[in-house]
Amino acid sequence: MSAHVIYGMQVSLDGFVEAPGAAIDWTMPDAELHGFLNDQSRSAAGELYGRRLWELMSGYWPTADEEPGASPEVVDFARIWRATPKVVFSRTLERVEGNARLVRGDAAEEVARLKRDGDGELHTGGAALGGSLLRAGLVDELRLYVYPIVLGAGTPFLPPLDRRLPLEPIETRRFGMGVTYLSYRVANA
Repeated sequence: MSAHVIYGMQVSLDGFVEAPGAAIDWTMPDAELHGFLNDQSRSAAGELYGRRLWELMSGYWPTADEEPGASPEVVDFARIWRATPKVVFSRTLERVEGNARLVRGDAAEEVARLKRDGDGELHTGGAALGGSLLRAGLVDELRLYVYPIVLGAGTPFLPPLDRRLPLEPIETRRFGMGVTYLSYRVANA
């Protein structure tokens, strides 16, 4: 028994997850893509967050399904998000709420323990945490949702690595809004 760590995010064609100024306004999924993202989230045994992504997600999703006019996909994801256990890695947060626990120690050490002792999929997003886990050799799969846009600058999905990272293609899918989903197994994971 061991858990499977998946690092996935919405990215621009040139590999950025945020435009300069932390702008993510270009990542709004349509109903088809949102439903697919929800299905993938539904399969997570847990979510791994750094401070920035936790603050973004916890600022909206706990009550997103109560917003007037919330789409069925938003209502569905809000419920999935609340139900999924979360581990938040931060040295600056005082506490986290909801179905989450705070870890102030070494993220790589804790994720290695979760992989060894856990089961199922552990999803992570956020370039800082995802990149650090990738550098530590703890990521088993990459999932990219490539948007048809070139940002030219911003926060990169992949960190600089000191070695090559061989990948094995798992799945490719194209969505009506022009987003292409790419999934790769990390060959040495």
